[in-house]
Amino acid sequence: MKLLIPDSITLDLSLPSGVTTSEYAVDKPLSDDQTGAEAIVVWGNTAEQLRDTAARLTAVRWVQTLAAGPDAVLAAGFGPDVVITSGAGLHDLTVAEHTLGLTLAAARRLNLLVRAQVGHRWARELGGNQPVHDPTAFRTLRDARVVIWGFGGIAATLAPYLTALGATVTGVARSAGKRHGFEVVTEDEFPSLLPETDVLISILPATASTRHAVNASVLALLPARAWLISVGRGSVVDESALLAALRAGRLGGAAMDVFETEPLPVSSPLWDEPNVIITPHAAGGRPVGAAELVLSNLSAFLSSGALKNVVER
Repeated sequence: MKLLIPDSITLDLSLPSGVTTSEYAVDKPLSDDQTGAEAIVVWGNTAEQLRDTAARLTAVRWVQTLAAGPDAVLAAGFGPDVVITSGAGLHDLTVAEHTLGLTLAAARRLNLLVRAQVGHRWARELGGNQPVHDPTAFRTLRDARVVIWGFGGIAATLAPYLTALGATVTGVARSAGKRHGFEVVTEDEFPSLLPETDVLISILPATASTRHAVNASVLALLPARAWLISVGRGSVVDESALLAALRAGRLGGAAMDVFETEPLPVSSPLWDEPNVIITPHAAGGRPVGAAELVLSNLSAFLSSGALKNVVER
């Protein structure tokens, strides 16, 4: 059996007998001798390369993406008989850390402080004596109410960080209950949380049902002090509605790691909004435990066992 490995990551794999690997370029078509492979690991592939791969890998039976969300692989056009497994869990630590960083940057106004530094300006209004609690603005995680929309592995890793700094965390998911010690409500109850929310964190995947889930209606329910943190997929946020809310003073700010179009176009007005923090899809990018997941699923694939993170479609 031949397993194709991307050149975008180094994987230390102790392969079982009978399995060989072949490295391929994630931005170029496969070589002719690679098109008979039965399995492929995907990470950082261009959309064009993935479409070409899906069309030419006629013997492929399993695709392992290292991305938490399988949307790029699903869009490539692999046949319905091909098993697709995601990288869910590989990015929990890194995305949670980045999300915490964005949230703290918003609370401590690092975006405005950096702008002042670039302009060689001592921002007196942001230093010196400050109120312990400002009901008109998000300034601290102490006693803050944080809502995480999309309560999976990343949220379960992130939530304890937030509570350690004093926040109350509520999750939103398909089913209600307690998860990892945190209250989780359904989307039916979600709107009732928003008027008292200080920080709304979106970790939703890209699906037809989540496109522009964070829209004008959702933003209108948030108090003017609230911040939006977006680290899931860019298609989830209606950027026009977000811009309108920011410019009207109906939202405190937004910290964005993902966008509808990436790279974010130079012409996007979001670049110039003082209360928008932009990072270039930097939250993940370092799949922790990738080799272990590939080997585990490879073993299950060879023995016709149950693979981890199988994507239903």
